[in-house]
Amino acid sequence: MDLSWQTTDEHVDWEELFELYRIAPLGNKPPGDLKLVFGNSMYKRFVYHEGKLVGAGRGLADGLDCCYLADIAVHPAYQKAGIGQQIVEQLLDEVRHYRKIILYAAPGKEPFYKRFGFRRMLTAMAIYRNQVDAAQRGYVESE
Repeated sequence: MDLSWQTTDEHVDWEELFELYRIAPLGNKPPGDLKLVFGNSMYKRFVYHEGKLVGAGRGLADGLDCCYLADIAVHPAYQKAGIGQQIVEQLLDEVRHYRKIILYAAPGKEPFYKRFGFRRMLTAMAIYRNQVDAAQRGYVESE
């Protein structure tokens, strides 16, 4: 499969990225929000097949201590083709010098990330805007 890769958010169609995240499924992230978070991310990957956006991911980082890989998404029709793996590998190649690399996996996707060396954190905690929804979706413990 002939893929093209982009490492900047220049020329990204934010509506197309919104649709990718919606069907991947990574939730409803409005185009303006995606533009903001990708614009504030130090590392980015956008994957295209025949001009169509089929994958994306980003790394939010401070330059030395911590990098957070986020929003790794692959179009459902292209899943199981190794695109997600390539996105993670490329991002990791750029950020291996960080003291710690963190990511939040969607529930059930942990085995995928374990292959890259990620391990479950024992002390990670989070505050979500909607704690009830986060608990229902399996991201945090219920009260």
